[in-house]
Amino acid sequence: MRKLNKWLLSSGLFSLVLFLSGCVKTGSDGQPTGEGIIYNLLVKPMSSAITYLVDNFDWNYGWAIIFITIIVRLIIMPLGLNQSKKSMIQTEKMQAIKPQIDAAQAKVKEATTREEQMQAQAEMQQVYKENNMSMMGGIGCLPLLIQMPIFSALFFAARYTKGIGDASFFGVNLGQPSIVFVVLAGVAYLLQGYLSTIGIPEEQKKTMKSMLIVSPLMIVFMSISSPAGVTLYWVVGGIFSSIQTLITNQFLKPRIKAQVAEELKQNPPKQVIVPRKDVTPTEDKNKQKPSAPKTTTKNGRNAGKQNRK
Repeated sequence: MRKLNKWLLSSGLFSLVLFLSGCVKTGSDGQPTGEGIIYNLLVKPMSSAITYLVDNFDWNYGWAIIFITIIVRLIIMPLGLNQSKKSMIQTEKMQAIKPQIDAAQAKVKEATTREEQMQAQAEMQQVYKENNMSMMGGIGCLPLLIQMPIFSALFFAARYTKGIGDASFFGVNLGQPSIVFVVLAGVAYLLQGYLSTIGIPEEQKKTMKSMLIVSPLMIVFMSISSPAGVTLYWVVGGIFSSIQTLITNQFLKPRIKAQVAEELKQNPPKQVIVPRKDVTPTEDKNKQKPSAPKTTTKNGRNAGKQNRK
């Protein structure tokens, strides 16, 4: 199950890269042709918003990108918080049924026939079903599908809006790659990944280690060959995600833990599989091999005395 979750997250990032690279059609000059639903419904309005801020408020293109990115992130934030809440509730409830899941997994490993393995897997599924939980661990595709077009629109608005290529932001040419912004983007998403591990069980941290490295590397890979205007979008997005993760861990998680604890107190998990108690090797040996009765009265010292008589 953990391998499946890792695969889903990794494939989601890879799909995002493919989606970003193909949702806007460009001509021979490298500029958008104006075709496509994503471009007309999302990219073009965001591009126009950036241009409007620059033309009417005498803003720098860099500040305009930052402002639009923050506004869009704030609009989408409730969706992300809701998904985080569901995931946290699932994680807390998983701790309550973990002994039963461990027992079912042990049965699967110890199964010697296909029938025994299938029966153990069916018992595991029954544990999830009886306790109204998902085997996917709270991962949902809908929030990702909703956010991807919006984030891709921001990506392309920062890339193709006229004027950005000739502008500079704190001495950085927004039309050329900037190693400074690339490093900042990588650090921002690395920080976000670290903050997401605060307060979670050590066992779960181990399963997240690969994603803590993969996600920042993907951002760096996409940013290193992109104009600084696009990388600035990733920097702001990473910082915003770090702040959102910090808020979630500090304020949302304690409330959810208390809520789930109260719920489990009133409605304890349904017992489908009886967890096996750990037995130490010494105890197990003593149970299997009872000590033999003493025979000293016949063959020992007393027997010798009888022979001398």
